[in-house]
Amino acid sequence: MIKVIFACVHNAGRSQMAAAFFNQLADPHKAHAVSAGTEPGERVHHEVQAVMQEAGIDLSHARPQKLTEQLAREAQLLITMGCGDKCPHVPGLRRDDWPLRDPKGLPADEVRAIRDEVKRRVEELIDRERLR
Repeated sequence: MIKVIFACVHNAGRSQMAAAFFNQLADPHKAHAVSAGTEPGERVHHEVQAVMQEAGIDLSHARPQKLTEQLAREAQLLITMGCGDKCPHVPGLRRDDWPLRDPKGLPADEVRAIRDEVKRRVEELIDRERLR
């Protein structure tokens, strides 16, 4: 079983979308994703919840969590989205960075574009890693 962590600063937007899409699209017997943040917010951004609901994914119960070294050590892959040097370094952990805009406070059409880009990247990752 592969564990993937999607991480951003507040764990209230991009990383929540990525983990939700990953867990919807990947074979649950092969992989699972979690999301976390270096400075977790209090809740998932309302605009993110709204556009994910349009895509059939309910994030109303999702809660931001802290990206700790312990959490990172349990994973095989860390995908960062804007936390840069604040993300913990774990030897042997594969990392990739997706430079995506923070959706907080953006108009719905821009948040939808970010959502769609996140989904596209998640699908590519799942296909590349053969996790369907």
